[in-house]
Amino acid sequence: MRRPTIADLAREAGVSLATADRVLNGRLKVREETARRVQEAAQRIGYHGANAIRARLMAELPELHVALILQKERHPFYQDFAREFQEQAAQVSSHRLRVTVRFAQSTLPGELEQLLASLAGKVDAVAATGLDHHKVTAAVADLRLRGIPTFSLLSDFAQGVRESYVGTNNIKVGRSVGWLISKITRRPGKVAVFIGGHRFHGHELRETGFRSYFREYAPEFELLNPQVNLETRQLTYEAVTELLERHNDIVGIYCAGGGMEGAIAALRELRKPGDVVLVVNELTPDSREALQDRTLSVVISTPLRQVCEETIALMIHAREHGLTDNPGQRFLPFQIWTPESL
Repeated sequence: MRRPTIADLAREAGVSLATADRVLNGRLKVREETARRVQEAAQRIGYHGANAIRARLMAELPELHVALILQKERHPFYQDFAREFQEQAAQVSSHRLRVTVRFAQSTLPGELEQLLASLAGKVDAVAATGLDHHKVTAAVADLRLRGIPTFSLLSDFAQGVRESYVGTNNIKVGRSVGWLISKITRRPGKVAVFIGGHRFHGHELRETGFRSYFREYAPEFELLNPQVNLETRQLTYEAVTELLERHNDIVGIYCAGGGMEGAIAALRELRKPGDVVLVVNELTPDSREALQDRTLSVVISTPLRQVCEETIALMIHAREHGLTDNPGQRFLPFQIWTPESL
């Protein structure tokens, strides 16, 4: 195919040759709407100057430096999260967004506190995943005093101080998992739930919803006390192995936080596919494979793209219009994956 010419570009964008030339070379001021139309046309037809046009447009936009704090740098879910956030930031046309991504190495509140504090005076807005603790709340309050909005993602923290929560309704997630396990199991029996830690607000809400469903609609099941797995593979593996060895009548397990890889490994070793209904959060290579071999029954998945889009839009709004007097929350619909929906 021949290389697209400036005439092709002008025709695709619906502008004159002179206007297309001004956009390409920046000789005279062109309306932003027109310049953007030419840039989009250049992308569509593969015109060689498309990137130069975009760079010129971006250089004229107001810049925002935003930070994203996530857990577990090597975990596929958080790798996908970081990548999706950066991709959505690159799609913003009203501002030039510069993204800094940092990862917590532990679930200790002091580390998240330090990460938040280290961003003071360096960024325009912060979004983070993490646990709820008075040290974290104090760090968020300090950022707020400096005019830097903080958004909690997936699991809420610093309520009343952070700007907004963005994620799923975790009470509904827990109730939905309770419904799923009670309907999929072949008989009533014991049901176990694992949480990452007592300071993960989202995990506690999922457990609350999970228990409330069984209490209201499926009292014939016996819910065991929740176990803390610190979201680690090995601890979850050991705990699930012990549970299965001690209780022959376990019919369901829910990992309300991380560590699902350990539960999957233990069930593969000690039970036949389908003997125990296992429900976990987030679709990753491990959970996808476990769905396919029927070790897993259901995966509850966070709509990462929507979370990132919504968070970025809220960050921009907060910087343009100021911090809100009434911190809020944005609930997004979760996705349900089964072996048959892959």
